[in-house]
Order: sequence, then structure tokens, then C-alpha cells
Amino acid sequence: MKEGNKKTILVTGGAGFIGSHLCEKLLGQGNKVICLDNFFTGSRDNISHLLKNKNFTLIERDIINNFNYGGSLDQIYNLACPASPIAYQHDPVKTVKANVKGSINMLELAKEKSAGILQASTSEIYGDPLVHPQGEDYWGNVNPLSPRACYDEGKRCAETLFADYQREYGVDIKIVRIFNTYGPRMAKNDGRVVSNFIMQALSGGEITVYGDGGQTRSFQYIDDLVEGMIKMMEKNNFIGPVNIGNPGEFTIKELAERVIKLTGSKSNIVYGDLPEGDPKQRQPDISLAKKKLGWEPKIKLEEGLLKTIGYFKEILNK
Repeated sequence: MKEGNKKTILVTGGAGFIGSHLCEKLLGQGNKVICLDNFFTGSRDNISHLLKNKNFTLIERDIINNFNYGGSLDQIYNLACPASPIAYQHDPVKTVKANVKGSINMLELAKEKSAGILQASTSEIYGDPLVHPQGEDYWGNVNPLSPRACYDEGKRCAETLFADYQREYGVDIKIVRIFNTYGPRMAKNDGRVVSNFIMQALSGGEITVYGDGGQTRSFQYIDDLVEGMIKMMEKNNFIGPVNIGNPGEFTIKELAERVIKLTGSKSNIVYGDLPEGDPKQRQPDISLAKKKLGWEPKIKLEEGLLKTIGYFKEILNK
């Protein structure tokens, strides 16, 4: 399509935390958006405000199953996969199927429709990294037998499938590796560190830090991620992979202390055993994103946390 024309875009996992924000942004640009979700981790509440938009279509479907779409498609954003440890370890075999069978189904659809397709990959493909920060040329340190491997190795295999469909069939692919992302519409019980800490702080309970709290993460606000994904999809002659994340690095203990301060909570920090396979460090090298996409995150941690805390306060008051 010519630059400036509105597109028909399929977003798998479109009712999820990230997917709902992406659908909202794409609709705001005037595009026609088809949201496909099986509501395993997605929520109708995330997209309820979009349902009256004439350019928005919701299809309840699992991408593991064949999906035939009769109309034309310009782009596919493939986000459908449980992304928190609680969710993806609930049914690890299905998690692998979502990444492998689901990716094949979407790649076949992209091939049929001559559509561009973006894979929402993850920083988890780097595993417990031996290189810090992590650049796209690092191949990772992943235990294929760990409880987390259904997600880590599933996403790694999905990247392989995307690369092979590009080489063998000429499919127009994009791969983004998403680092820790937070913001409104996170599920309150998904087990992710930001939502956990905020919910524990707002309820006045103890804040649970696993290990000694010295392990690090880099936290990216949802609006920055969505901007990076769209920039990647629109970028010509660049397939990635590319890291999309905030290089600001914080220890888990520092995050807990920041949440306590911003919520005004009286919560105490308690310590538990570190889960198996939990990486000690996680920080993106975003040099490639800056160079190729002209992208870097804009929202600082405190600003993003305040917006997220406001969202969870609303949820608790309903």
C-alpha cells in the first residue's frame, strides 16, 4: 500500500495487555483492526471501549487452530502467547504450541495475503545472559529443560520459523525482542513483578522479593513499546531482530522501594527463594533501535509507575 493509506491489520492476542494498547493506537491512526484472541490471558475489559468503533472487529479464536480470513490483510502483529510465568507454566505444552503451531498458522496467512508480519519476541530468548547488556548478536544462555523453557524456547523457535519463511517464501517479516513492559491493563494476578509489587503495596500486604533483590531488570512503559513496534512494522528493508526496551537498569529491591514510596504504603519487604531459571541481569542494548528506527523510550520509571498505580487504584475501587 502507498504511504499514508489506511491499512487492514490483524492483531493476534489483541485483547491482552500489550495487544489492547496496540489495537487502540492503530485504530487512532484510522486503520481497520481485527483483534483475534482466545481470552486465556486477554480480557474483554481491555477492549470494551473499542467495540463500538466501526473499524474494530473482534474474533474469538485460538491461533493454534487454523484461521481462514476472507478479506485482504496488509499487516499482522503476532502477539498471541501467554507472557507471564504463571500463565505460560499453567499449560507449558500449549505455550509451545502457541509459539510454534500458532506462528506457522500466522506465517501461512501472511504468505497467502502478501501481508507484512511482526513477531512479538522477547528478551527471554537471551535466558540468564552471560553478556551484559544484551545486544541482538548475543545468542543467549537458555536451559531447554527448565520450567521456563516452554516460553523461552518457544519464542526462540518462533524466531527461527519467521526467518525461514522469509528465506524460503519471501514473507515480509519483522522481529522485535520485547523487554520488561508495564502499564495500565496489566492483569493484577499475572505474577509479574510490577503488578505484584503495586497490588501488594496498595493492599498493605508484605512485598515479596525473590532472592536477595539484587537481580536487575529494565522496565519499559507500554506507550514506548507500542511506538517501537509500529516504527518497526513500517520500516522498510529491516527485518530485525531488534531490542525494544528501556535500558534504565534497576534492582528488584530498588523497584520495591520505589513502589512503596509512590503508593505511600506501609508495606514491608520480605524475601523468598529465587525461582529456578530466573535471570540475574536483564538490560537491553538499544543501539540498533536508535540507528534503524530512530526510536528510544521517553517515559521515565517514576512517571510510568504513577500512571500504573493510578490504574490499579481504579481496579481496586470498582
